[in-house]
Parts: sequence; structure tokens; C-alpha cells
Amino acid sequence: MSVLVTGSVAIDHIMVFEDRFKNHILADKVHMINVAFFVPSLEKRWGGTGANIAFNLKKLGADPVLLAAVGSDLGPYAHWLDENGISREWILELEDAFTAQCFITTDLDNNQLTSFHPGAMERAHEARLSDVRDSLEVGIVAPNGKQAMIDYARGLKEGGIPCVLDPGQGLPMFDGPELLEMIEGSAVFVVNDYEWSLTQDKTGLGQKEIAERVGALIVTRGGEGSTLVRGRRDLGVDVDAEETEIPVVEAESVVDPTGCGDAYRSGILYAMSRGLPLETGARLGSLMGSLKVAHPGPQSIDSGLEEIRNRFSKLFGYAL
Repeated sequence: MSVLVTGSVAIDHIMVFEDRFKNHILADKVHMINVAFFVPSLEKRWGGTGANIAFNLKKLGADPVLLAAVGSDLGPYAHWLDENGISREWILELEDAFTAQCFITTDLDNNQLTSFHPGAMERAHEARLSDVRDSLEVGIVAPNGKQAMIDYARGLKEGGIPCVLDPGQGLPMFDGPELLEMIEGSAVFVVNDYEWSLTQDKTGLGQKEIAERVGALIVTRGGEGSTLVRGRRDLGVDVDAEETEIPVVEAESVVDPTGCGDAYRSGILYAMSRGLPLETGARLGSLMGSLKVAHPGPQSIDSGLEEIRNRFSKLFGYAL
């Protein structure tokens, strides 16, 4: 059985401006800004929530089915996916579009200017869930084109496949009723603390009301760990306690937090695909996040399955 991963495939362009934006942006001229920044440092990294989650699942020995849309410019990224054993069978390539791309310029104060071009991602709904022929154990709806996220959430639930809803940075696209439709009947609803506040604002509902609509609610809080709240048992999520605090796993070093949330979610999916308690998945997610933060780039964990298993057993006192 396979794990369906839906979400973006994106190319990140990381640039460093070796000065401070404030030295070049005049406060009284922001209404007519026209500034060029010289950026001698440029890195291209492979990213996107869908591809990041799939990469981390491969590190766990899982079999991700990546359903996404890309442009005709995928090029070296395609080779990277092939080298890491991530199938491109269900990735739709659109000849008249670019792959989603993010352009990030950081100054010496760690301020950032970011531009995002969605490209093929906006047409991800053209990569249809109904076309996937693999037998699926669980699926995740991660940030993607709006219509794709709606379609995939509906399709998974209609097909009786446990749906992990992870709206992430795509959450602001949805109004309250749209968000509630996706939440209702999901096996797991996972958000960070900011997204959780936004969810409550948009829906007008609190923790109890949201938890009643899902199998489990997970709220991540970065370096403060995460909270797992049991929801409806009829949705088949095995949770040991009404509310469980999941501790953070301290990283050996903090290099780059980009993609930590995606690494965490791979732990959740791994546990669900193998019938393990969701608490185990959250603990594994915490470990995966700590491994990712120690490396630059969102697809950078270099530990294999056995090493991850050994670390897990030493940390939590039982085998994965």
C-alpha cells in the first residue's frame, strides 16, 4: 500500500544581499519604490510541500505517490527526484507553464523579500486523483493550488481513504465555509500555532468544535513541541489520550528551518500507513524535524531508516 502525497513541487532561489534593506529603502519614498539589490550569492534548492514530504517519506522507507503539476522547466529537479526514488508517474507536466518558483532575498538583518510564482501549481487540479491506480493507505492534502486542495480532500474522503489535511501557507485562500468543508471528516487536521489561530478566526470555532469534526487535531509550535488532540474515533485514528503533549527533539545544530514542518508530517503519514498510534507518528515527526533543521535546504536529511529507527528507540524507549 502507498501513501498519496499531494502538494506543490517548487524551485527555490535563495539570494543574499550583503547589506541591509533599511539602508536603501527610504521611508518617505515607499510609495514609489524602485530599488535594485546586488546579490552575489545565489542558491537553487528543490522544494515544494509535496516533494518535501515525499522525500522524507522515502527516508523512512515508505512508498510515496506524488500527485502534482509542474512546468516544462523541471529539468535537473526531475533527475533529483529520480535519484531519490520518487516516482514521477503521477506528476503532470504542463508544457505551457513554469514550475512553481520562489525568489527569496535575505539581508544581513535576516529580513526577507520574497516573490512567489505559482506557475503550474495553480493548475494542479488537472492532475486528477481519480487517475491514480496505486492502492492507497492514506493521503495528505498539503499546500497547493486552491481547487486542487478542495478536489483532493473531497476525493480522499469519498474514496474512504484517511485524509490528512495540512492547509499550511495555503490556508488564507479559503473562507470559513470552504475550510470547514475540507476539515469535516478528515482523519487528521494539522496546522502550526499561527495557522491554528487563523483557523479559529475563519471558522468561528474552538478546539472542541474542530476536534469533533476530525479524527485528530495536531498543532505544532516549532521549538516548543506539538499538541495532539483526540477527535472522532469513528474516523479510525488511534490516539492514546484526550490530549497529548509531544516534546520537541533537540537538534544537533540549527542550520535551516525550511521544510521542518514537511519533515514532521512525514512522521504522521508513516505511522498511519503502518497502523501505528498517531502519538508515535507525532514523536517520529518531531525527530524528523530535528534532523532536517540541522541541514540546509528542505530536502536534505541524510540519515537512513535504520539510523532513524535507532535514534527513535533511544529517545522514546520503544522500537519504531
